[in-house]
Amino acid sequence: MLPINALAALLNAALWNKAAFETAKLKEASNNLAIRDEVASADIQIIAPDRAENGAIVQVEVKSNIANTEEISIFVEKNPTPLIAHFKFSNAAEPFIVTRIKMADTSDIKVVVKAGSQYFTNAKNVIVLENGCG
Repeated sequence: MLPINALAALLNAALWNKAAFETAKLKEASNNLAIRDEVASADIQIIAPDRAENGAIVQVEVKSNIANTEEISIFVEKNPTPLIAHFKFSNAAEPFIVTRIKMADTSDIKVVVKAGSQYFTNAKNVIVLENGCG
């Protein structure tokens, strides 16, 4: 029988979508998360700087005002691996995230929200003055 911490590590590894995080193309990462037919939505708030002095540390806040939000994914297309983060929400947790990301170049930060069987998206362009993924 496995110790509790080893069992928890195995369960977390099973939930981690390795293919989505390791792919180099945004469309492939989206496909690996089964994201389909995204609808643009202003109900996804993205707070990030217009200009990032250093792409190695870009603070991003995401809040979904979409009812029954289950997942939030953050992508940066011009990064070597575009899927930055994938969060799952349960038990009526507030769909709000504050994180720091790396950005290789000026790009959109694209957020995709899953609610039921629907996907919603919004994006914010960030100008990167110093490369953060080098």
